[in-house]
Amino acid sequence: MNDISPMADRAAAPASYRRYADIRRHTERLAAELTPEDQCVQSMPDASPAKWHRAHTTWFFEQFVLGRFVPGYPVFDPVFAYLFNSYYEEVGPRHPRPARGLLTRPDAAQIGAYRAHVDDWMARLLADPPRDAIAIVEIGLQHEQQHQELLVTDMLHAFAQNPLAPALAPGWTEAVRSAAPAKFVSLPGGLVTVGHAGSGFCFDNEQPRHQVFLLPYQLADGLVRNAEWLQVIADGGYRTPTLWMSDAWARLQADGWHTPLHWRESGEGWLQMGPGGLRPLDPAAPVRHISWYEADAFARWAGARLPTEAEWEAASGNDALHDRTGAVWQWTSSAYGPYPCYVPPPGAIGEYNGKFMINQMVLRGGSVATPPGHARPSYRNFFHPDRRWQFSGVRLARDAPSGT
Repeated sequence: MNDISPMADRAAAPASYRRYADIRRHTERLAAELTPEDQCVQSMPDASPAKWHRAHTTWFFEQFVLGRFVPGYPVFDPVFAYLFNSYYEEVGPRHPRPARGLLTRPDAAQIGAYRAHVDDWMARLLADPPRDAIAIVEIGLQHEQQHQELLVTDMLHAFAQNPLAPALAPGWTEAVRSAAPAKFVSLPGGLVTVGHAGSGFCFDNEQPRHQVFLLPYQLADGLVRNAEWLQVIADGGYRTPTLWMSDAWARLQADGWHTPLHWRESGEGWLQMGPGGLRPLDPAAPVRHISWYEADAFARWAGARLPTEAEWEAASGNDALHDRTGAVWQWTSSAYGPYPCYVPPPGAIGEYNGKFMINQMVLRGGSVATPPGHARPSYRNFFHPDRRWQFSGVRLARDAPSGT
């Protein structure tokens, strides 16, 4: 047996394994403060239990790497292929997504054993990885980082339903605050090139790189804060149908939206549920946990609009813009679709992004829950316009004044 294992000295391991081990350890750190009971909770169909995230990311390496590149690999448990497949039709049937919270078995300890088993075999493979395996391993690592963010947002949603309001990360504080409203920065527009460039990793939906023509426009130098959101609430924005798209107004009426998700009004003022638990709302912090519907309505109330994803990306290197990443994902006005000449990869890996290019909206940037090093200017996050449980917020845009 190769002496490189998950518990070995990282300095003695190949760089490919050290990166693998670091990312896998981060998942376990996120789950370390959760009880086995916490890890079983599924608070809504869109969310998944923490235990499922730990298992599914492990299944990805077992299914697409070890099963393909390690002859005679001993599958940990054949039934896991059914329990922890997410949406890969070419791989086979799967347990229904809305019922993942019913999987009290296997327990969290068994999932830990599953992760250790796969990590051990991945250590052997990565000691001298086949050339064809390297790209798939990288996709698996990026995939695990996506699930690390989902683990945080899903558990936050679950804890927000608990009357005890547990803290996912005790001591957590807002990373970004601004004492003043944002100001608009003028940008020239013109013919710009967007899409991933360079030799680093990107997902298939970030390519091909292509040109887009932009009219002159303006972007806010900062994010919309809770203070501004309190103003739209006080002004009756959630009761004004002319601010809302028709689908948005129907959803607002059906679900009774009157604040961002995780806000609560108390006798002592507004409170907000966050990773640090239930705390007084910070007016200077960026608003978060809002849907595209709410972002679009707020922009209309503010006499502005949401930026297109091309506008956002073209301006991403402008130092006059603050908090481009690391606070909240920023909704754009762009529908999630393929770039010109996009072709999905062959096989099951091609199901990763391409088949979701319908009825969703693009977000750009990155959030406090995004793992370090995971986001980049060309990164295209996407969700349905009514989804609110992610760390999603707003940066406003405007058309440039006539004559500029």
